Amino acid sequence: MHERYSRQIRYQNIGQAGQDQIRKSHVLIVGAGALGTAAAEGLTRAGVGALSIIDRDYVEWSNLQRQSLYAEQDAEKRLPKAIAAKKRLSKINRDVRLYTYVADGNPETLKPLIEEANAVIDATDNFETRMVINDLAQLTDTPWVYGACVGSQGMYMTIVPKSTPCLACLFGEIPIGGATCDTSGIISPAVQMVSAFQQAEVLKMLTGRHEALQTNFVTFDLWANTHFKMKIDRNEECPSCGKTPDYPFIQDASQKKAAVLCGRETVQIRSDMLKRIPKQELKERLAGIGKVEANDYLLHVAYEAFRIVIFHDGRALVHGTNDIKEANSVLARVIGM
Repeated sequence: MHERYSRQIRYQNIGQAGQDQIRKSHVLIVGAGALGTAAAEGLTRAGVGALSIIDRDYVEWSNLQRQSLYAEQDAEKRLPKAIAAKKRLSKINRDVRLYTYVADGNPETLKPLIEEANAVIDATDNFETRMVINDLAQLTDTPWVYGACVGSQGMYMTIVPKSTPCLACLFGEIPIGGATCDTSGIISPAVQMVSAFQQAEVLKMLTGRHEALQTNFVTFDLWANTHFKMKIDRNEECPSCGKTPDYPFIQDASQKKAAVLCGRETVQIRSDMLKRIPKQELKERLAGIGKVEANDYLLHVAYEAFRIVIFHDGRALVHGTNDIKEANSVLARVIGM
């Protein structure tokens, strides 16, 4: 066991002192998809002391091409990604304390997790959640690394509160539309490249090597063999990190009860009523319309042209539509709410 981190310790920019700091650190990964699984495995192998992972989704067959922690059995069982990730990571390094949450990444769920973390990795698939991370990171003074990839392209940016520009300085507001993995596809090397940069940035943070951080906005295309860095100026009037921030993306008014998921022809609906219905009663209601598949975390049923997945935390995914009104109507017909 004493040899486990020997090659990492021999790297002069880490050394034994850096390894000790890594072991004492706590990292939060928001999202357990392609970027999230790559980062989780890398940081687990690096010996981070504690790792928290939050994700709202479950493993599907289309994930296996690039989401490195999952196996066919996870897709067959529709295991929540956070649970499947923990199962695999616990076999890689038993010394890492693993905390996993099957939940939506919103201000309520993310704030206590970000407050506990020394660094955060963005592994989400939507800008609403990224902007929430950005505001909470500024509010709690927590450094984080933005990352995204689609097709053969990738991008990342390291954000250190009170020191660097934030994501709102870069984008101004939540971008509308754009390519996604579901509409434009993705190759696994693009995922691995973005994640490698994100992990390296976090290791720099944890070992106190802030002078080495990459605070430019970086984008690349592995297929076209291009790589660009763009310097972003900090906006003193930025509502998230400026002189008088009001953190607009964590206000209650900005939080949707329903949202279309990343080009997947799927709508997510959050409902307090769903959370209040006893699990057995909910299962019986669904059994009235079709065969219910269940595990310890969710229920799944097919209804007409739709597939409905209901998580025990009060969320439902309605597959088969991008129309929020239609999704709400389908769920109402199925659940009677």
